[in-house]
Amino acid sequence: MLAPGTTVFLFPGQGSQFVGMGRELAESSPAAKRVFKSADRLLGIDLSALCWHGPADELIDTHNTQPALYACSLATLAALRADVGDFTPAFAAGHSLGEITALAAVGALSFEDGLRLVRERGRLMKLAGERQTGGMAAIIRLEREQLVEICAQASEESGLQVQVANDNCPGQLVVSGHVPALEKAIELAGAAGARRAMRLPISIAAHSPLMECVVAEYRDAVQGRHFSTPDAPVIANATVEPMLTAEAMRAELNAQLTAPVRWRESMLRLLSEGMTDFVELGPKDVLTGLLRRIERSANAHAVGTPEAIAALASA
Repeated sequence: MLAPGTTVFLFPGQGSQFVGMGRELAESSPAAKRVFKSADRLLGIDLSALCWHGPADELIDTHNTQPALYACSLATLAALRADVGDFTPAFAAGHSLGEITALAAVGALSFEDGLRLVRERGRLMKLAGERQTGGMAAIIRLEREQLVEICAQASEESGLQVQVANDNCPGQLVVSGHVPALEKAIELAGAAGARRAMRLPISIAAHSPLMECVVAEYRDAVQGRHFSTPDAPVIANATVEPMLTAEAMRAELNAQLTAPVRWRESMLRLLSEGMTDFVELGPKDVLTGLLRRIERSANAHAVGTPEAIAALASA
């Protein structure tokens, strides 16, 4: 059985979605099904059907992906708690949009406020992509410091902006920015010895200055949400510090659109706090895989299916 004092709940961001996510959970867990139906009612759309049946091109629309992942992760949490009781971890963390899911999971945001916020976040990020055309690229097997220098050179040579957007784990980084600067960074990374440097199938430049054009609108959306004292601290993507107050949560969420996701550092911070068990709640096992590349000795559990939840509950 997990020990609350050494357990972290993790919540995934975009890239973990797939058609069919959460369907088995909803069929096997009344608690999970209630979460999906609440999301349908609050948004006034059939989000459940989109998660379970697609179509895929609608599910991967950022405006839909973000609330879909939020609902699926919190449905997973509801199913887990139905099996193990009202378990509260020592910490929580979420990757990009998963940070809002994490805040809702530990009671800092109501389910409704979090859902409406991720829906608006998705809308605004899509709008930013229309206002400022950009993209993202995965860079494999380069050190972060080296890639920071490459982005600076690509920005200078192109006269446009590109920066490190995600530091996910050793050897896996993501850059984000204007397309010409991005393509220059890909070229320079390849020349510097990256094993792979490739564009990602996404038309927005998340966690880069290209999001600045919607920051004011997003700040209004964040300001309109009520934040409470969390049951457990959430480690912030941008600062790698625990968020304990409403002011800290608002500051983090406002900064996060343009700031890099410091995921590797976040996991190292949690390990330094004595955390030993990391439970990823939601579809796929992306964060579990990243953690194992950061620290092999950490106990990582991906619990996005009824079988995985049952196995964890009986451990």
